[in-house]
Amino acid sequence: MELNILSFNTQHCMNYITRKIDYKSVADLIIESGADIIGLNEIRGEGDLFEYEAQMEALASLTGYYYYFGQAILVNGKGPYGNGILSKYPIKSVEKIMIPDPEPKIHGQHYETRCILKATIDVGTDLTFMVSHFGLNLDERENAVKTLLPALESEKCVFMGDLNTTPEEPILDGIRARMTDADDYLSGKLLSYPSDKPEIKIDYIFVSPDIKIKYADIPAKVVSDHRPYFARIDI
Repeated sequence: MELNILSFNTQHCMNYITRKIDYKSVADLIIESGADIIGLNEIRGEGDLFEYEAQMEALASLTGYYYYFGQAILVNGKGPYGNGILSKYPIKSVEKIMIPDPEPKIHGQHYETRCILKATIDVGTDLTFMVSHFGLNLDERENAVKTLLPALESEKCVFMGDLNTTPEEPILDGIRARMTDADDYLSGKLLSYPSDKPEIKIDYIFVSPDIKIKYADIPAKVVSDHRPYFARIDI
């Protein structure tokens, strides 16, 4: 069975050109891609802060997909913020796995509590679909990988997201030892950030060894500040 999957950091659905919240541009990108299952980063939930709306519900309404929102933090104690899943197929269950914050915090960039969403999706068989957004600091990413590895399944498992890590960094070695990196199927050295003139690649799709990657691409789409990452897989 072939499936199209997409990893996309939406920058809370803010259009990179207009700098306004734009659900239609995100939904149009998803529909045009033909993706069956999508992992989304930087998604807002409904809260008491301005423009903290039920963004996954809005995208689900425009696409007709099933959805799940997983809160990682409350911005200023009022704004839900985290990751999301959209799926043409029923989402049977989702576990939210929190990534421990490093203590002490010794690096210089912004620290933010992160999570991993681990869903079971009924695509005719059970597919484990996982999405996360790793932190900016090395110790955050080390904690993320330590949390991720025991949660991975050996079969019928997909993991994706903005990992804030470039391909040559050894922090990815543990994931690559367990899973196939879709980067190996890209046509050339494609970059993902920033979307208008990309300079680095920090977005990823990994699959368990039993899943075959048929095609992978990072299309030159300027909707969010990240380009989307697409793969066609055969399970």
